[in-house]
Amino acid sequence: MKKLLAIGEALIDFIPQEMGKGISEVSGFTPKVGGAPANVCGCFCRLGGSAGLITQLGEDAFGDKIVGELESFNIDTSLIKRTNKANTSLAFVALKEDGNREFSFYRRPGADMLYDKDNLEEEWFRDIFGLHFCSVSLGNFPMKDAHEKAIELTRKNGGIVSFDPNLRFNLWDDLEELKKSVWDFIPKSDILKISDEEIEFITGENKIEEAIPKLMIGEVKLIIYTIGSKGAYAFTKDGTKAFCPATSHKAKDTTGAGDGFIGAFLNRLSVAKIGREDLSLLSEEKIKECLIFSNICCGLSVTKNGAIASYPSIMEIEDESKNFIA
Repeated sequence: MKKLLAIGEALIDFIPQEMGKGISEVSGFTPKVGGAPANVCGCFCRLGGSAGLITQLGEDAFGDKIVGELESFNIDTSLIKRTNKANTSLAFVALKEDGNREFSFYRRPGADMLYDKDNLEEEWFRDIFGLHFCSVSLGNFPMKDAHEKAIELTRKNGGIVSFDPNLRFNLWDDLEELKKSVWDFIPKSDILKISDEEIEFITGENKIEEAIPKLMIGEVKLIIYTIGSKGAYAFTKDGTKAFCPATSHKAKDTTGAGDGFIGAFLNRLSVAKIGREDLSLLSEEKIKECLIFSNICCGLSVTKNGAIASYPSIMEIEDESKNFIA
């Protein structure tokens, strides 16, 4: 199986030890390794794939913790740079009763933001399945330029480019700048994952059917639309559409759930040896198969705390699929 690369932030998520309280009310937090690109790599590897993370960490204990834990999940950390110019990024998270989250980031700047595009080596992209990224690292700092170069190298070597905006509004002083950055990178992506909580901000539409023509531009060939506890849709450039309901698991912690979903989806495409030129031609049956697998993965993950450590194994997903009715 070819390797998945992800570029962007890796950080420490401080998970609250109490439910149903805001960050200012929580009395204790537990540090967990997170960051959406790292989570996607973790899920991809947990399901038997090979993945490497492109990021930068501080020369501090939190950076050491991230490298050690990523290695324990078989993620390739050889592409990670370290710096003494900034600390490893931190995120404090509060979990409400419904499992939704409140964030407070310590990242002004974080070490990941200062990653230089000249660190990238074309050799890393020689036998690539795909590149995944989010919008957290698309602000006006060096890491954005590194994303541009990584996408160019992925295309040059025939890989799929996957983009999950994964909007974090409180990281941006100007939300119009966030929207512009998202729209700058949508046309450069083969796969776009977008949620029901993001669609109106990005497109101005609140119905996916009306948003699809706006989003299916440039290189975009497949759009995955997640709607939380209701399930997920997928749409191809050729007009094929598929839907799969979510599982009935009660959410304990939704941290990293969306990352697990796209990580699982990309894993299934990789296992099936589906390349970027195949995405527009995917059958409804194949898309639904990937959606079912991803929904089960996501459903199992929210029953546990944290992100990477919560992702299930292939065996757990296969066992759960026996009782799943799509």
